[in-house]
Amino acid sequence: MPTKHRPRRGSLAFSPKKRAKSEIPRYGAWPPSKKVKLLGFAGYKAGMTHVIIKDDREYSPTKDEEIFVPATVIEAPNMKIAGIRAYKDTTYGLKPIGEFWTVNLDKELKRRVHVAKNQEKSDEESFRRLEGIKESISKVRAIAYTRPKLVSGVPKKIPEIMEIEIGGEEIGDILEYSKSLLGREIKVSEVLEEGEFIDVSAITNGKGFQGPVKRWGIMTQNEKQGRGGKRRHIGNLGPWFPSRTRWTVPQAGQLGYQQRTEFNKEIISIGEDGGEIIPDGGFVHYGVVKNPYLLVKGSVPGPKKRLIRMREAMRMQSAQKISDIHAPEVVSGVHKVEYISVKSQQGR
Repeated sequence: MPTKHRPRRGSLAFSPKKRAKSEIPRYGAWPPSKKVKLLGFAGYKAGMTHVIIKDDREYSPTKDEEIFVPATVIEAPNMKIAGIRAYKDTTYGLKPIGEFWTVNLDKELKRRVHVAKNQEKSDEESFRRLEGIKESISKVRAIAYTRPKLVSGVPKKIPEIMEIEIGGEEIGDILEYSKSLLGREIKVSEVLEEGEFIDVSAITNGKGFQGPVKRWGIMTQNEKQGRGGKRRHIGNLGPWFPSRTRWTVPQAGQLGYQQRTEFNKEIISIGEDGGEIIPDGGFVHYGVVKNPYLLVKGSVPGPKKRLIRMREAMRMQSAQKISDIHAPEVVSGVHKVEYISVKSQQGR
């Protein structure tokens, strides 16, 4: 008689729950793109508000009606491109095979990056070297950095450095485009569009050392099991054989301050003037928005002032495929925003 099996209790999707090494999220994959362009951007979480938009979903019960939608405000000042890095696809994954940097680095960036004098060669010379080996290049990524000194709500002034992949099919076209990016500012409107779906990544709120009930969601014990006042602990650490504690046993430890990615978040609007959406008195624990911003539908991970990375949606299918799988309401265009709440959040 075959042995019966059951699905395991509890998800292992977020294990191990340990602190992130850096506040800068990392992407291991990027969506394919036929268009030659940057595939991501970064900003800072300012807070949340709500908007009234016209529901344009085809099969929605509130079609053509005004609906209330919570939204997150992400301040996205212009980013700058410091360098370009080329990768080769090998048996052991992507390996860097060449890069070229702009000669004139910003003063703030030099506090994070040290470029030796013998490496400060002209852009043209480094670019020709990469062109000579373009048959070996599989991916090209831009070395971009943020400019927190432009953001009033973020106390840090040292830029965060990250890699952003450049989409495209022909390596020659990608290299030419990357050459035009070197050393110049990039606006969020050049990378992302209103109505587009994106993946949002950030380091979540840190909650410190927590017990197994809050950390893993196990049940508290009843009065009989919890004798001695211990009702928020596990029943045992495991069997006698094997005589060891397995990694699957829910135990106390670090909770929060881990990288999390939310897929398919819709961009409601992209604005140039942050004064349009600032509530009276500014965002609590953040202040005012002075730079270009995004309104993203729903919530995003992380506390206020935290760096938020965005990329084009990895799991988004084409409009034709979505309409074939009984989820046509996912497809959406640019929403008409009727109202953005600027009511004070100070509690007055």
